[in-house]
Formats: sequence, structure tokens, C-alpha cells
Amino acid sequence: MSPRHPWMPPSPCGDHCLTTGEPTVHFVRRVLRFAAAILMVLTALAAVPGLLVLRGRARDRLVRLVFGGVLRSFGVRLVVHGGAELAAAPARGALVVTNHISWLDIVAVNAVRPMRALAKREIASWPVLGLLVAKAGTIFLDRERLSTLPSTMDQLAGALRGGSLVNVTPEATTWCGRASGRFTTAAFQAAIDGGVPVRPIALRYRLADGRETTWPAFIGPESLIDSLRRVARLRGLVLEVFVCPEIAPGRAVDRRELAGLAEAAVSAALGTVQIPAQRRRKVTVQVDAVAPRPARVTPAPR
Repeated sequence: MSPRHPWMPPSPCGDHCLTTGEPTVHFVRRVLRFAAAILMVLTALAAVPGLLVLRGRARDRLVRLVFGGVLRSFGVRLVVHGGAELAAAPARGALVVTNHISWLDIVAVNAVRPMRALAKREIASWPVLGLLVAKAGTIFLDRERLSTLPSTMDQLAGALRGGSLVNVTPEATTWCGRASGRFTTAAFQAAIDGGVPVRPIALRYRLADGRETTWPAFIGPESLIDSLRRVARLRGLVLEVFVCPEIAPGRAVDRRELAGLAEAAVSAALGTVQIPAQRRRKVTVQVDAVAPRPARVTPAPR
């Protein structure tokens, strides 16, 4: 569906972006994966009262267990570069920004460090996942009503000022991973108003042999079920998370410069640069300054 407002940027990604030659698992394995996912859903529902009662590290451990279990149920291996830095980050507010590819993005981020999120209102209606992200303190954005944007950004700034980590996807829509969108600036103004740092995180989906894959992407007019089925078919899916250094408050003169710094950090972590032209493309470059740190690996069943 075409966006109704200029601040809802479209993505040209669709079925034509899907890579080919992906290894897949047999039908029985797919069924077992969905069964494991359903079991994790039931576990997550049972854990909701605990999320409301527990605080601090105990709550974080429970959230990581649930979201990590979702990844494992679909056979996704999580590889985190710089995860210790994020886990050890002080308990203060920060805007955590990521590139946006899949419904798995928010699952992966919370498996590394539980946090609140700014998400489109439609996610609240998703079965189970919508309930979980709502109980996690998600701030929902109504993208169809431009008039609600200022109040939502005020709510975001208040959450940041109050000490919350909040995950935002400033591309404002999902891309296939091979192409990407420019970072919109509204959420960065909330970080400035809240006086908090920005923490960029880069996400990449690849196969066990190192090839990038676009199969996990949630793109085009497809339904969530279609995307779930495609992910369940993949063999050897690896989700890489690159935790970039913080951008300190005051580093940028305004929200546009701050968005540009965060976008550049994500591009550098992925070994790409963004070409600021109308025909967007990615160019692979060597980026020695952001060599990946030793990774923490979460194994998944084969």
C-alpha cells in the first residue's frame, strides 16, 4: 500500500529482491519449527504476569529467554558483535536505532538487551507478538495520522528522559537488506530533547556459508504468515548484530546531522556506504575502523 504522507517513505523492495539458491529444510523440520514456536508463544503468554512483577536483571533474563527462544525455534543462530558493551551499558536512557529488514529485528534486539520500542500501531494487532511488545512498554505510532506525530515524539522523549532504552527503526519501513532507506529524523529530535545518547545497531541476515540472504525480509504486500513460512524453510540462517559505539549528546548540531551520523555508523558496521543519490545502491568497501569484535554466538538446533 502506498504511504499517505511524505514522512512514511516507501520501499521499492518486493518479491524481485529475494535471493535464490537458499538451502531449505524438509517439511517435517518446518512442522517441528512451528511447533517449537507455538510452544514458545505459550511460554511467553505464561510469562506475561512475570513481566509485570519482575524488575531489573531478573526481568531482563526472562525477556531474553523468551525472545532467544523464538529465534531458536525457527533455527536462527544469533551472532552478536559488541554485545557485551550493550549488556554492560549503564541503566540510563538511550535511543537505539537499527536498520529495518524483518519482524525478526525486534526479536533479536530484545534477545541481546531487553528494551522498549517505537513501533507502528499495526503491530499491536499481531497475534501474540503484538501482546508481548505491548507489555514490554512499546510506544505505538499511528502512521496514518500525521497530527499524532508530535505527541508521539513527546512521549518518546519522555521515556528516554525517564531512563528507558527505546529501539527505533528510522527507515520507517522494511527493506530487503541489500538495499536500504535513509534515516528519518523525527526520533532523533526526541533523543536531543531527552538529552540522551544514540546507540546505532546494524543487522545482517546471512546463511551458514556467509552468503547474505533476503529471505527473512518482511517486504512488499506479503502477510506476516508468508514471511514466517519463508523463514521456517531456511537452513542455516544466521542473524548478525553489530553493536556500534554510542553517539554522545551534543555530538551533532541538529537532528539531521544526528540521523546522518547514526546512518553512517550502521553502514560502516555492515561494510557498506550509502550513496546520497536518487538511485540508491550499496557499495562494498573496506572499513578497518569498525572491524567486528569477538562475537557471542547463540547456537540453534539444526
